[in-house]
This record gives sequence, C-alpha cells and structure tokens, in this order.
Amino acid sequence: MNINPNNIELMISAVKEEQYPETNLTEIALSGRSNVGKSSFINSMIGRKNMARTSQQPGKTQTLNFYNIDEQLIFVDVPGYGYAKVSKSQREKFGKMIEEYLTKRENLGLVIQLVDLRHNPTEDDVLMYNYLKHFDLPTLVICTKEDKIAKGKVQKHIKNIKQKLDLDPNDTIISYSSIQNSKQQYIWDIIANYIN
Repeated sequence: MNINPNNIELMISAVKEEQYPETNLTEIALSGRSNVGKSSFINSMIGRKNMARTSQQPGKTQTLNFYNIDEQLIFVDVPGYGYAKVSKSQREKFGKMIEEYLTKRENLGLVIQLVDLRHNPTEDDVLMYNYLKHFDLPTLVICTKEDKIAKGKVQKHIKNIKQKLDLDPNDTIISYSSIQNSKQQYIWDIIANYIN
C-alpha cells in the first residue's frame, strides 16, 4: 500500500467508546509524554503545519483525536502522559480513557510510542511500553528531536533507549526529526504493514 496523505480530516474528538467513529479503517494510535513532540510528528507525517495543534503548554490534548488519512487509515492522537500540572483526578480520567481505547478497540493495528531521543526514557515511558506489551499490542518506537543530537551520537542514544525499555525484538525503533522530515516514507512503509 502506498500512503501519500493528501486529504486529511479531523473526524471526531472522543472521550468514550460510544463516540469512536464507525469505519473499517485501521487505526494507528500515537502515544507519548506531553512534551515529546507528538503534534509536530503528526503534522510532519501528513505534511500539514497546524492539523494537530502544537502548543507551548504540554498536556493540551485531552481527548482521543481521530484523523482520517485519505480514507486509508486513521491516526488517533492519544492524550500525553506524565504531565505534572494535570490534577490527579484528571490523570486518572485520561488513564481510563486511554486504557478503554487501547484494550477494546478492534480497529487498532499499531501503537506508535514517541520518546525523546535526548533523554533516558522516563518511568512513565517504561510503564507505557510495558503496558502495550502486556496487551500484546504491536508497537513502533519513534525517538523524536533527532535534530537536537549530534549525528555521531544518535545510535548511542537509540541503543540506550532500547535497553531501558527492554525493547521487544519484534518492535522497531527509529530516530526522527519533525524538522528534517527525512524518514516519513520509511515510517509510512512500516505503518502500511499493519493496515488491513
């Protein structure tokens, strides 16, 4: 399948199961810490500047946002985790909403977990990855902000993240820069393998 996103539409922002769109399209969920660059990643993958709203204030995504990509697949932007300024009750609400989606959604084909290439994975990153593996969900790990690391050190950082997450041998890990935009096709090719 050749994915070349032209027509992108935000279908719905959902907070519960009955609001999920009814389609036969495979869904690709995007998960990551609040400030990992999730919106920038989505925008760079679909060639839009402001489709997914980027914000200087982490934790802005508070719903499951379903983006229809050319009637070929759906990106689902999941609320970021690990943001301290969100109240405990709000965090629990997010957790429940995300868990309901990840564990019950039959259309879900792949989870892309975004981690910051510059730093060791946080405890939240490790918990999230273990959670995905517990439910046997296919996962692609993308290490964002590659442009902020010296080229010669990228592999060392990837190796470190692999070890800290205890990466499943079946899962792929890639470094990526939303500014350089050089690996989109490679990522689309991986995603295509999970589309029905």
